[in-house]
Amino acid sequence: MSDPSTPSDEQTIQEVANLNDPAPRATSPDGTTTPAPRQKHTEFESHDGDKPTHATVDLAKIELKAEELYDKKNVDIETIVIEDVFTLLQCTNAGLDQDEAQRRLGLFGPNKLEAKEQNSILQFLSFMWNALSWVMEVAAIVSIALSNGQGRPPDWQDFLGIVILLFINSTIGFYEERNAGDAVKALMDSLSPKAKVKRGGSWSEIESADLVPGDMISFKIGDIIPADCRLIEAINVSIDQASLTGESLPVAKKAGDQCFSGSICKEGEAEGVVISTGANTFFGRAASLVGQEDDTTGHFQKTLTQIGNFCLITIGIFVIAEICVLYGGYQYQYRRGLDNILVLLIGGIPIAMPTVLSVTLAVGAKQLHKYKAIVTRMTAIEELAGVTILCSDKTGTLTTNKLTIDHSTIKTYGSFSAEDVILLAAYASRTENQDAIDASVVAACGDTTRARAGIKLLDFKPFNPVDKRTEITYLEKASGKLKRVTKGMTGTIIDLCTRNKTDEIENRLDADVEEYASRGLRALAVAYEEVDGDDFNAEGNGFELIGLLAIFDPPRDDTKQTIEDALAFGVKVKMVTGDQLAIAKETGRRLGLGDHMYPAKALKNGPPANSKHASLDDMIMDADGFAGVYPEHKYEIVKRLQGLGHLCAMTGDGANDAPALSRANVGIAVEGATDAARNAADIVLTEPGLSTIVHAIRQSRIIFQRMRNYSIYACAVTIRIVVCFAILAFAYKLDFPPFMILVIALLNDGTIMTLSIDRVLPSNTPDKWDLAEIFAFAIAYGLYLTASTVSLVCICLQTTFFQDTFGVSLATNPVHSNDRQLHMVIYLQVAIISQALIFVTRSHGFFFMECPSFALIFAFFGAQLIASIIAAYGNWGFASIQAVSGKWIGIIWVWNIIWFIPLDWIKFAMKATVIKFLYKRRERVTTEGAFTAEPITRTNTLYSNRVSYIKRAVHKVGLGGRVVTKPEELQKFSSIQAQSVGLTLARNPTFITNA
Repeated sequence: MSDPSTPSDEQTIQEVANLNDPAPRATSPDGTTTPAPRQKHTEFESHDGDKPTHATVDLAKIELKAEELYDKKNVDIETIVIEDVFTLLQCTNAGLDQDEAQRRLGLFGPNKLEAKEQNSILQFLSFMWNALSWVMEVAAIVSIALSNGQGRPPDWQDFLGIVILLFINSTIGFYEERNAGDAVKALMDSLSPKAKVKRGGSWSEIESADLVPGDMISFKIGDIIPADCRLIEAINVSIDQASLTGESLPVAKKAGDQCFSGSICKEGEAEGVVISTGANTFFGRAASLVGQEDDTTGHFQKTLTQIGNFCLITIGIFVIAEICVLYGGYQYQYRRGLDNILVLLIGGIPIAMPTVLSVTLAVGAKQLHKYKAIVTRMTAIEELAGVTILCSDKTGTLTTNKLTIDHSTIKTYGSFSAEDVILLAAYASRTENQDAIDASVVAACGDTTRARAGIKLLDFKPFNPVDKRTEITYLEKASGKLKRVTKGMTGTIIDLCTRNKTDEIENRLDADVEEYASRGLRALAVAYEEVDGDDFNAEGNGFELIGLLAIFDPPRDDTKQTIEDALAFGVKVKMVTGDQLAIAKETGRRLGLGDHMYPAKALKNGPPANSKHASLDDMIMDADGFAGVYPEHKYEIVKRLQGLGHLCAMTGDGANDAPALSRANVGIAVEGATDAARNAADIVLTEPGLSTIVHAIRQSRIIFQRMRNYSIYACAVTIRIVVCFAILAFAYKLDFPPFMILVIALLNDGTIMTLSIDRVLPSNTPDKWDLAEIFAFAIAYGLYLTASTVSLVCICLQTTFFQDTFGVSLATNPVHSNDRQLHMVIYLQVAIISQALIFVTRSHGFFFMECPSFALIFAFFGAQLIASIIAAYGNWGFASIQAVSGKWIGIIWVWNIIWFIPLDWIKFAMKATVIKFLYKRRERVTTEGAFTAEPITRTNTLYSNRVSYIKRAVHKVGLGGRVVTKPEELQKFSSIQAQSVGLTLARNPTFITNA
């Protein structure tokens, strides 16, 4: 390879296992160890093993028709020699220069699937395009178009009020969502996929979006292939292209083979020449076919729809009732009855609901940014609040992905202490260009300078798979003696030992190694000898086994606390790792996660014989984790847990985690995750460790509580307005002005928006939308508030209590049901107590025990101050209202306070009766097995708003199905790609001097 890349920590950890690797290594003159050259396929080989062939047409005649030029009978981009590919693409092995790359970028466009930027105006108008807004828009049309007649002009005031209300809600929602989207975009841009490209003969890293046909690229394990390319060098390359071609296993690739954009490098490293980018890639063509048919409906959207339907059905019932009673029974004139219907339509619709809930999610996403979490799918916040099981990868997620010496388990033999063993082992380690083992041993000293302090290095033999050990010969400056230390595989080291090699020592060593193995710890033996004389090449006095070091990948410092916090939130953590069972159990013990784990084969074979588990599902639920798993196992575990009614979150960092991340309800890519993992995830962490996840879970539950509180409030106000004014119309023929309902709605909007930043307590158990509970609370609150208004009107119309007691009066005497001052009294009473309800719905106990945010308090009192001023000075003839005295305003405030106090007791009574009954009924149905778990119906949402459009196509052909493409179809498609590139370059030729 022209630019060998440094192995990742995940790769270097596997060097521990390479103690048994039989492949030879070479030692360079400077003492560094380099792997022996693996087979590099630098000469093209055709798929059938035949020698490559030259094109049978003159490539100089590239202006020929593409159908002829790329006809498989004449030229096949899959089988022509690589030199012809370079000729076709007008490029060289040194790569394109910057000017040519820029020119081609203009010709072919960026290497990305062009996400259609949502038009700002359409995004703004989208907040008016939902069922709730439609009703308001119908009300606006009714007020302006159908309100003519009977000597009265169109109802311009109501029309303008409705339009203003719609625009206010849309503006707030647009602003917050746009801000959140811009913030997420900026953070994601900082994590945008990179590509290693050779330009002008030198390698550099650029945004993968800047690649063009003809670029030279390289990639290694874990990378996503950034563009369709033909390989020119390949070292042990294995590519996972299952989602593209249907192949269940990674495919070995060699020089000359084609790799597809979006596939994942599972093994090895390679260089290639880009043949197509962006929408012209195989991935892009497939995405253009299936990406346009995203008919998935998110769970959040479904819930919002159900709540909206509840409100619409309630309104519809009472609108029909008013039509029958007012027109059929009371023989109302057309215009008078229409005003009453408008009151129900305008007042009953929770027009702010889509905006409030969207703003709450958008604000929540921005708050999560403070915890270094990027939310790529907004509704994932709501789903994270309901997560019941967190499936976590081990390496790099629960652990540090860095080898460490476990001081507590060091074994010593002879007179040497544990510290002596570590120091001597550090002598026998590299201090520069270290592999993972040497780095862990030197780090165990505490001060890395001790690894060479007080000694003079005379000779060093680095690790090689044949000897399976390292060795140092040095001069101890303090004593002037020559000494030699070696460390390596236990079997090799004990064979070297001659001075203390007794049966007892060997038995102890075997027992210690077995103990390590049972705990998933790797063993590293250390031996020591002295060399007589001044010749450092001379034989020593015989090696003596002095100690045994345990190597392991330690848990992150915060992981144990994170798991405990997750359990406290009612979220069970399961480890799902590809590592060995013993290692998984040891990690589980150290984390307090438990060691009740199973090997991956149990997922296929079912519970072991004589197991306490009756089924595989029981075993998966009971297990603390699984070891030795492959991507399909992780995917299967998540799918089965979802089938059992659980919402699953999956954390991971590697390419092999991507399928399960995509399948999980909430996929979480940890800091340092590969492009594949980030693209599949819903939340991307930019800070190491899992502590951010606990913050995210807590924050998501706070956000969920805000949405739940508002939903109860919105439904209760719908009941309260619709039932109240229908009763008043039926009982007293009261014609309340629709415009004042609009005023109430406008005042409510400003206050309700502050719920997105309200101070609420998160639940200690996973949240879920319990619509029966929400509707039950809403009906109870709504009917109670209805009673507060109806009883006030009854007293005003049928008694003189207020006049006699407080010396107040209304415009008519005796009071008429359509007295303008009575309308003002009703307006103020409804405005105050309806908005005050939010303090009850936002709390679980007494409202004064859970302090709201200052923003909510100020917004509430500000809105009620405005409402009171309107009551005192609002002489609006067009709205059929007249100002009332200060005494009336005081009476209404006291009246509302009296009626407000019992609301908490209604809440407690509902919890003790109706809500308790609903919970018991649900538990009984669940126990009987008749309850269908909610997540099962949410399959369509699992793939929404993901980068990988192909996964949606996989879903469309059935769960577990694949998009299968025949090899000949791939070859045909490759020719189409080359045809597109060739024609473009033919129209814009470049003359390149061959390098």
